[in-house]
Formats: sequence, C-alpha cells, structure tokens
Amino acid sequence: MPEASTRSAGAARLPLLIYVLAAGVFLMGTTEFIVAGILPEIAEDIDVSVAHAGLMITVFAIGMIVGTPLMAIATLKLQRRLALSLSLVVFAIGHVVVALTDSFPLILTMRFVTALATGAFWAVAAVVAAKAVGPKLSSRALGIVLGGGMLANVVGVPLGAFAGQAIGWRGPFWALAVLALIAVFPILKQVPVEPGDAPVPSVKAELAGLRDLRVWLVLACAAIVCGSSLAAYSFISPLLTENTGVAASTVPFVLLAYGVGALFGSNLGGRFGTHRPYAVLFTSATATFLVLVSLAVLSHFLVATVVLVFLLGLFGMSTNPILIGKAVGYAEEAPTLASALSTSSFNVGTAVGSWIAGFALESALGATGPVVVGAAIAALYFLPLSILVVKDRRAALAAAEAVAPAGEPVAVKA
Repeated sequence: MPEASTRSAGAARLPLLIYVLAAGVFLMGTTEFIVAGILPEIAEDIDVSVAHAGLMITVFAIGMIVGTPLMAIATLKLQRRLALSLSLVVFAIGHVVVALTDSFPLILTMRFVTALATGAFWAVAAVVAAKAVGPKLSSRALGIVLGGGMLANVVGVPLGAFAGQAIGWRGPFWALAVLALIAVFPILKQVPVEPGDAPVPSVKAELAGLRDLRVWLVLACAAIVCGSSLAAYSFISPLLTENTGVAASTVPFVLLAYGVGALFGSNLGGRFGTHRPYAVLFTSATATFLVLVSLAVLSHFLVATVVLVFLLGLFGMSTNPILIGKAVGYAEEAPTLASALSTSSFNVGTAVGSWIAGFALESALGATGPVVVGAAIAALYFLPLSILVVKDRRAALAAAEAVAPAGEPVAVKA
C-alpha cells in the first residue's frame, strides 16, 4: 500500500497554478539577462558605451539584492494573490517606461524598480507553490516554478535577443510588459484567497533562524559562483563579436547554448546533489574555474567558444539548487527568508561581477577582460566552501556524540 501511495503521489497532476507561477518566473528570468544579448544595440541607440549599458544588468541585480529579502518580509502578512498581482503590474510599468525613454538615468531607475517587483514575485511564488500542493509534492512543484527561470535562459533570452536585433531593442521590453499584464488575470483566478483565520507568519522567527554561520557561508558561495559565471556572461556579446569574430546575429545562438547548459546543469545538480552535495559543489567549482580560464585563452576560436559557453552554463548553474536547499535546511525556522537571501546572494555576485567586468572590458584586456574577472572570482569559491565542509562535519560529529551511548566510537559520514 505505501508503495502504491508513493507512486500515486509521484504521478499526481500538479494544479494549473504551478504552471502559471512558472510562467511569471519565466518573464522575470528573461528580463534579468535579456540585456546581455542586445548590449551593443542599446548602447548605440542611447549613446553610451557598451560597458555603461552593462549597468542595466548591474542595477537590476542590486534591485534583486535589496528587493528579494525585503519583499519576503514585507509580503509575509499580505494576501499573496495581491502581492503577486501588484508585482506583475509594477513589472509591466517599469518595462513600458524603459521602452519609451532615451534617458539612461531613468532607464537605470526603472530597471531597479522592476527588480524590486521581480524580487517580490520570486519571494512569494515559491511559498504559494509549496502551500498549493502540500509537503509531498512541494519539491516537484518548486522545481517547475524555479525551472521557469532556467527556461528563460534557453528560450526567453535568445528569443528576446533575436527580436531586439530584428525590430529594435525596445521591442522585447514592450512584449514583456504586455505578457506581465496578461499574467495578472490567471494569477487572480488561480491563487486562492487566504482565510482570515490563517496562521500569521512571524518576522521575528524568520530573522532568528539566520543565526547559523553555515547559512552565511552558503550565501557567500552563492554570490561567488554566480559572480564568476555572470561576469563573463554579462559581456558575452562583445566577446563573441570582437574576439570570436561572429556576426551580431549569431550571438543569440550562443546564448541558447548557455541556456541549455544552465537548464541541464540545474536539473543534474539538484538530482546528484541530493546524495553527494559536496562532491557536486567541488566538482562544479573546479570545472567553472577551468572553463573560464579556457575561455579566456580560446575565445578566438568559434567551436571552442560555443562549447565552453555551454559548459559555463552547465557547471556554473549546477550548484544553485544545492546551495538554496542547504540555506533553507540550515535555517529551519526561516525558510522564506533563507530562500530569499539565497536569491539575493546570487544577485550580489551578478552585480559585483558585472560591475568589475565592465571596468575590465575597457582595460587593455578588452573583450577578454570580463572572462578573466570571472576566473579570478571563481578561484575564491573554494574558501567558503571548504569552511562549510569543516563546519558541517563538526556539527554532524557533535550531533552523533549527543545521541551515541557513552564509550562507543562515533562515525561521521563524509
């Protein structure tokens, strides 16, 4: 009977709400990195350098850093259907303003506002998905919802780059605004109204759950791994056109290779990381560093560059589900805030990595500079990861000693 029940749970159909939330996350993921594929077009149209146009990525990341944890707290006591709907409306307004203006400061301001809305949506969507299906199906549901962000790298970003080159860079911003407004209606229809007697979430408990140092080590790993990959990815367009020598129209195909790698990497990392998390984390860290070093050396060769960009997505994104899972696991009393801070940390890495990479782009290194910056950041990953391993083993040993009979040896599984 238990076996049949397990099969039934695994085969159960998820509600439409899960796919609606995934579509929203898809829009959010698309807007964050779509700029990477159309940087030259944006820079030329608004008369700024490519490096300065890259600030559209940096500012968005800063908005996510600030917005995701703040919105996780701010929306704890708000009707979640309202929080999700308002996020989509603000998201749409931000994109309309960007599509209409030539003012670079206003564009950056709207990118920041849009990022706040994105952070709110991400913070609430995961909680809504988990509550909608219950504990048995929550992992599967969250995988689909968060998979919308990975799918954005495979479909949304390359498609947006194609559209941006064909009809102008403002076209994708108009499309995202319209799609966000359309998404409001299924959100209002699918997300249930929460009863008035529902338990009130505790902000104090969320904050108190972050005392474990291991949470902060995981957040440091998240920032570093994302900073290393995104330092290179943010300026992939000039690398391809200047070093590799391909036409701008080819860039979306390479972005597609990165997106496919990221999608596979996230799925494989989550699957294998369930049993051997540190083996996956160290393997991915080493591979990411070696891929970036190789890309800096071989970026003048088309085939090698495409393969390495695919591998950068594969290994660079494979750690994300493991790190988020560890952060939430260590902060048992603060799952919402720990998840939000994980997303925030990824964007800390994106902001710092793309910012430094922008300076490197204008240095003597030229288009290779951002890749060199990414490799340097990747080398830092091993420090917090190694400390985390030591802390985990000590915690496991202490827990084992606490329950073992006196005088018996204690074995801790690696």
